[in-house]
Amino acid sequence: MTSVPNFLFIITDQQRADHLGCYGNAVLRTPHIDRLAARGARFDRFYVASPACMPNRASIMTGRMPSVHGARGNGVPLSLDEVTYPELLGAGGYRTALIGKSHLQNMNDTPAVALPEVHVELQVMEGLDESRRRSVRGSEYQQERRGNWKNPEHSLTLPYYGFQHVELCNHHGDLTFGDWQRWAAAQDPAFQQACGYDNAWPTPPMGDIQAWRTRLPEGLYSSAYIGDRACAYLERHADETAGTPFFLQCAFPDPHHPFTPPGGYWDMYSPDDVILPETCRPPGPDAPPHVRRIHEKRWAAGADSNRSKRFSTSLSAVTPDEARRAIALTYGMISMIDDVVGRLVHTLERTGLARDTVIIFTSDHGDLMGDHGLIYKGPAHYQGLIRVPFIWSDPQFQQPVVHGKLGSSVDIARTILTRAGIAPCNGMQGRDMLEQGSENAIPSRDAVIVEEENQRDYLGLDGPNSARTLITQRWRLSLYADVDWGELYDLENDPLETRNLWLDTQAADIRARLMEQLARRMIENRDHSPAPTSTA
Repeated sequence: MTSVPNFLFIITDQQRADHLGCYGNAVLRTPHIDRLAARGARFDRFYVASPACMPNRASIMTGRMPSVHGARGNGVPLSLDEVTYPELLGAGGYRTALIGKSHLQNMNDTPAVALPEVHVELQVMEGLDESRRRSVRGSEYQQERRGNWKNPEHSLTLPYYGFQHVELCNHHGDLTFGDWQRWAAAQDPAFQQACGYDNAWPTPPMGDIQAWRTRLPEGLYSSAYIGDRACAYLERHADETAGTPFFLQCAFPDPHHPFTPPGGYWDMYSPDDVILPETCRPPGPDAPPHVRRIHEKRWAAGADSNRSKRFSTSLSAVTPDEARRAIALTYGMISMIDDVVGRLVHTLERTGLARDTVIIFTSDHGDLMGDHGLIYKGPAHYQGLIRVPFIWSDPQFQQPVVHGKLGSSVDIARTILTRAGIAPCNGMQGRDMLEQGSENAIPSRDAVIVEEENQRDYLGLDGPNSARTLITQRWRLSLYADVDWGELYDLENDPLETRNLWLDTQAADIRARLMEQLARRMIENRDHSPAPTSTA
């Protein structure tokens, strides 16, 4: 083992912690990922900084909270002025690469949700209409948009947020695009005729979940592409630049909806074998108002079991049968990823790189997947959404360990940098989860914060949804903007989060203490960059 390690960072999209065998799932088969946990550290209380793709991916890249790095929610690109840990690794001599999904900039060509208009005729000063002089509206912030990839000459400007090499595969299911579509076309010029809902194999009605049986072969699917290209990168590195450390990020678009596992992965798991969450039922009268509204909206529209293309794509109520189908298809997508992980590990071992390579596995956020009768993601911060897997498999570890202390997505950057022997930049807020140099002890966080900023107001809240959640070892407290209610759960005695203690008089003292703790943690998360240049 050399003193300077390589890193293989594997990140999936929208995978909750209990959707792995090593996290206790008795149905889903993930032997290759489980083996990573069996020879490394598995973190049982690891939480996202935000339960949405763009803000949490930006937090992973910067080690900073969304309220600080500025990509506060989906639709807001990460500023190119932000320093990322791949950039720091590159400056320290690493070769850095991303293969797969990025989503640090907008993927879709659709415009943002319009902000409320000011009904006063005032003159707008062009170029000064944002508080920050350097905005995120220029062409350099439109590099990931689907429309740009229709131009065969389009490519990302490198280095891209610190990645010196990028092979992009954005979006989800069989609707991905980027470098992937050029690779797929080289193998089958007619591949697009196999993609999408309109080209799918006929299936029985799937209900109100976004799912179809793709005709795209397994070998052309996004997960296979990422595996092929990542293995080729590793082999090339071993042949040409083995003396230089690498950081390779493999970012899978799955298991995010639409649920389109290809080939044999489609029916690998039967919905009849799925174990539903205990809370997969309509909410009771004590459920939070916005959760009750989600159910009321769904059933007021009628429980149509064959809604053609009118799939739900954001936080929605779900029937038990729909939840079973969604979970079974998700398991198929995860098993395909697990098979690719096995190929990656085999390539590391075959090329001799394994003895010097740290392998990390996580996801950008979870999915409610039937919890409380809900599916997908949104400002309902139940454990299935905000708690994700985090596995650190390190050649230096002598025996496996399971950690039960609190960790956050913002901790990933500092932990990697410390392991690489590189100092973090000023303003990085995460901690070294391994406290390397201190007998691998885990830092004692008393709490983590989850931030949510959403453009939509579809939950009946007043305006775009804004929420802050505090997680301690025992409690979960959630606050929402512009409403007079909140959520408080005793995770020790109510791990399923079924009894909201917000208005419970016997919990008034703990609610007050947690509110103070939330305020103090928010102060702690203030930005410390730039550093002062003088005392006055």
